[in-house]
Amino acid sequence: MSFENLGLNEHILKAVQRMGFTEPTPIQEKVIPEIIDGSRDLVGLAQTGTGKTAAFGLPMIQLIDFDSLHTQGVVICPTRELCIQISGDFNEFSRFVKGAKIVSVYGGASIENQIRQIKKGAHIIVATPGRLLDLIKRKVVKISSVSFVVLDEADEMLNMGFQEDLDAILSKTPDNRRTWLFSATMPAAVVKIAANYMNDYIEIMADKRNSVPKNIVHTNYVVLEKDRYPALKRIIDFYPDIYGLIFCRTRNETRQVSEKLMKDGYNAEALHGELSQAQRDNVMGKFRSKSIQLLVATDVAARGLDVDDISHVINYNFPDEAEVYTHRSGRTARAGKSGVSIVLMNTRERWKLAEVERRSGISFNYAKVPTGKAICEKQLYAMVSKLVTVDINHEEVDKFLAPVYKTLGGLSKEEVIQRFISIEFNRFLDYYKGAQDINVSSKGGVKPGAEKKTGKKIFAKDKNGSFKDKGRREDRKTRSFFINVGKMDNIHKGAITRLLCDRAGITAAQIGKIEILREFSFFEIEHQAADTVLKSMQNAKLDGRDVMVQLAQKKNPGPKRKKR
Repeated sequence: MSFENLGLNEHILKAVQRMGFTEPTPIQEKVIPEIIDGSRDLVGLAQTGTGKTAAFGLPMIQLIDFDSLHTQGVVICPTRELCIQISGDFNEFSRFVKGAKIVSVYGGASIENQIRQIKKGAHIIVATPGRLLDLIKRKVVKISSVSFVVLDEADEMLNMGFQEDLDAILSKTPDNRRTWLFSATMPAAVVKIAANYMNDYIEIMADKRNSVPKNIVHTNYVVLEKDRYPALKRIIDFYPDIYGLIFCRTRNETRQVSEKLMKDGYNAEALHGELSQAQRDNVMGKFRSKSIQLLVATDVAARGLDVDDISHVINYNFPDEAEVYTHRSGRTARAGKSGVSIVLMNTRERWKLAEVERRSGISFNYAKVPTGKAICEKQLYAMVSKLVTVDINHEEVDKFLAPVYKTLGGLSKEEVIQRFISIEFNRFLDYYKGAQDINVSSKGGVKPGAEKKTGKKIFAKDKNGSFKDKGRREDRKTRSFFINVGKMDNIHKGAITRLLCDRAGITAAQIGKIEILREFSFFEIEHQAADTVLKSMQNAKLDGRDVMVQLAQKKNPGPKRKKR
């Protein structure tokens, strides 16, 4: 199959050829003809890196009437980076289309400049939900007559709390528009959007839902919580040529891990929501050019990062959802290459591993964190390999060698080799001298019905291989909190978890039971983190609304909200 067989016109095909596309990906092959020749709405299920931007972008460019001045197409995506990337791709797609105007609008940039661009004309607007809604309210953007709406990374937009913004935006679009929704996963909230805002839609899957490329090796290491960072260092040292993406849960954790790595001499930087747009562009530019060897990022910040050569994805913490893991791991093994996806986990997270295996069909290989001796051997052999394969520019180097030969003349060949190797190698020998084994044994092979203890919590393995909690740990000390939002505010557990992790800098493992009631909610926090949570929640906002968080009273759950 070639692009010439998909119904694209000569201007689009010329752009495709210029961009170096030779043959369509599976999602492009299925989606492009359906959009061009059909009239139905469409749901496309595809992971990042499958070519879905071209799948909806090429046919949209072809269907737009560029002689008309009004906005006809809107693409909504979760992050600034993805917004910039999509609009850049659209400009390339429309390079040979006369008069095409594509404008990107997103937070963190001058809204005045974006308004000026839109007023000059915008056939297609690529936007993040918050900034688009702001421009609609200002009556700068008018979408009452748009023909095409794309919801890209729909699952991530909902995870980030954009449900209300999307509802508000879509409610202002005409009923006869065509809507194309793209998502890596299809959770219930995405299904609800499709049901509410799409008509007689067709569902197209690039691959099996929640699947990941087969050329990824999935490896897990089990360590005590206190050894999580030392284990990360050992894994990085064991792969001298690593070009990796390290995922953390929160901005605070991302910053802490990256700062530790840089302090310890690693070529690493962080990517998180507190960076300015210029800083984010600078970090991602250095990572793409391999000036940075390790990028530490949150899931949200990594959206829009499209790099083909990532060798390792490291989950510093196990994600809470199987879909998040499959999305993370799909960042490696791109463009037909192979890759490694690594999970660092403590003894309390074994049930998550079983859940990911059950839901995604992935099989993890338990591995032991490398010993100091193994790391030193690996580093030594890597250095020797570089020494043997290095290119020598004799014409330039020979000019400087005479005094070098004289200085080294009194040393034997063995002594020269030992000294050159030791220049770089001594730091590994010193650091790992006497290094202890930090592995926790993998307790596999548990039969259905048997029990296994992880920390102070007991799980039973069912017939599907999943570990189910047999009961709450009575000896785990927690404190209960009240928050004045509930079901009537469309608040879900994930939103509260996100609020706590982002503002307080705690991990999801420190959050206990969350109970969502009609007008308010309760959540539990590990006792040692309770004061931190309470202080961090002053003047807090959740999905744009002010919230009040306080310690829950046993008899009085807290002040009731005034009726609105």
